Amino acid sequence: MRSLFSFRESKEMSSAPARMMRRVAASGNARIVLALTLIGVPLSGYLLVAGNGVALGVNLVWLAVAAVIIARAAGAKASREAGDGMQASIYRNLVENGRDGVLRFSSEGNLLFTSQSCEALFGCRRYELSGAGLGERLHVADRPAYLTAFAEANNRGVARTLEVRMRRDAVGESRRVPHYFWAEIAFSQIAAGGGKHEVVALLRDISARKDHEAEMRAARKAAEQASEAKSRFLATIGHELRTPLNAVVGFSDMMMHGIGGELNGTQREYAGLINQSGKHLLEVVGMLLDMSKIEAGRFELQTEVLAPETLIDPCFKIVEGLARERGVKLSSEIAYPLPSLMADERACRQILINLLSNAIKFSHEGGVVTVAMKRQGQSLNISVTDRGIGMDPSTIGRIGEPFFQANDGLDRRHEGTGLGLSIVKGLADLHNGTLRAISEVGAGTTVTVLLPLNGPAINNVETMPVPAVAREPASPQTSSWHDEKRKAL
Repeated sequence: MRSLFSFRESKEMSSAPARMMRRVAASGNARIVLALTLIGVPLSGYLLVAGNGVALGVNLVWLAVAAVIIARAAGAKASREAGDGMQASIYRNLVENGRDGVLRFSSEGNLLFTSQSCEALFGCRRYELSGAGLGERLHVADRPAYLTAFAEANNRGVARTLEVRMRRDAVGESRRVPHYFWAEIAFSQIAAGGGKHEVVALLRDISARKDHEAEMRAARKAAEQASEAKSRFLATIGHELRTPLNAVVGFSDMMMHGIGGELNGTQREYAGLINQSGKHLLEVVGMLLDMSKIEAGRFELQTEVLAPETLIDPCFKIVEGLARERGVKLSSEIAYPLPSLMADERACRQILINLLSNAIKFSHEGGVVTVAMKRQGQSLNISVTDRGIGMDPSTIGRIGEPFFQANDGLDRRHEGTGLGLSIVKGLADLHNGTLRAISEVGAGTTVTVLLPLNGPAINNVETMPVPAVAREPASPQTSSWHDEKRKAL
């Protein structure tokens, strides 16, 4: 075979390379020429000559460089293809062996792919899900929601997630008694090329989560029923106790004032003790009733505009007897002028009376209890300060808990039910207010209630109905005979 290329030897080259180049040229293999260039054989002294003896004048070094670039590009392409294949293999392993099942549907709704993990979810072979197999395992009540979600993902490209019940085939059990599990299905649309699209669905078994939610609902329902039963019990007992206690207090008061006959000193003392104990029980019963109403949400506020400073004197008169017994002085600090307050006057008085009673009870003999009122932003600040025994930080964190007392042991020196501050907190919450406390052991306590000046949020019940501008025509009455017939069928 005639050589396509030959080389002319330059004067600078030695005879050995010349002989080698002549043999290469005689073979006509241009790849060998390029290989010689790569290993460092100097070929710049030669000219590429065609078979007819015409010199082409091309430097072989540049041909070698071009060959190297082409070879490296081919190698990079092969590496990329190998990397893409490895990545696709990794993705396939993740899809096949992941915890979630993967389904792929065509735009017509046909099942194209089912991952191996679906076999564990449904308890069957994956080929059994093709055709109508998947639809038959879907609970009848959940099929409309399933079809709607699939249609939205398929037609509109909207990603949808829903929870449905799917049948799982258990080994050794009859299919006449189906066993369902809760599955979370996430639909999403993907491009399939050629202007077409497909739908991918991810399935996850959420039966454990559903069981936990059912247990939580049952526990919440039981707690609500227990709380309602407790409130009904307290309300019933409170009403049953209040009537005879009113009689005890009333008749003992008559005996103390000599109505019905004069009493000697001992009898008068006994009547006074009966009267005092009856009033104490009435106070406890009243607090129980108030607390039960607050917890049950049945404490109704009658809001009105009032001057907050007018609350102090009536409350002082109610607790001045207790303050006199304890040797405690009452004082007030009002930052005039105070704005008007939209609130329930009876509830505000109860808040102030409970705070004063609590401060007097824990004050030392000869101490001072101070009531302070001032405006704080859009709220009214009502603070009651004493210089009594104080509280530690752990006790402050539990203020407002029903029946909680700082010293609840058998050796406690202060009487009470632990409902005073609980009622204060409940009434403040009804006004959309807050309760705070600052205390130091041995230095005293300051309890602050913040009430919004504009009052609590307006209830729909308290809002006057808006009359209709035009009355709509009444819809014609239709017979229900067809509906009853449909039900019978």
